[in-house]
Amino acid sequence: MDQFLRPNAMFLRLLADWKKYGTITVGFDFDQTVAPFHDHSATFDMVIALLHELDEIGCTLVCWTANPDHEFVAKYLKDKGINHVGINVDTIDLGYQTRKPFYSALLDDRAGLDSVYRDLSLLVWYVKTHLKVNHDNSTHTTSIPSDKSL
Repeated sequence: MDQFLRPNAMFLRLLADWKKYGTITVGFDFDQTVAPFHDHSATFDMVIALLHELDEIGCTLVCWTANPDHEFVAKYLKDKGINHVGINVDTIDLGYQTRKPFYSALLDDRAGLDSVYRDLSLLVWYVKTHLKVNHDNSTHTTSIPSDKSL
């Protein structure tokens, strides 16, 4: 079976990265992921709440959007209390040039939002209940669970 098609593979990778680096970078789309674009009756409370929780545990959040009005995007994010390091910015120097943005996970209505939402929610739960997260984002870790123990 392909490596990342195994049950819990994405969660286990996120957890391993969290334990190795003490943080992960989470990209999130703007339109139809945290803000209305086509459907103005839609709500985005669950994704916004998850972004708040990811921020609480020390994740680096980056907004990736095709929306050209970055001033509007920045104001909306501020009004919703979504802390982020920037809009369409890279947060890690990979040592080489690439057009592909770097993130450990992407919350995007057109890129498996439901699956990524569940894996990140599980990560938040695991970090909050099984790891002691200090104010400086250092952690007291336990062993990484295997996919058979989840």
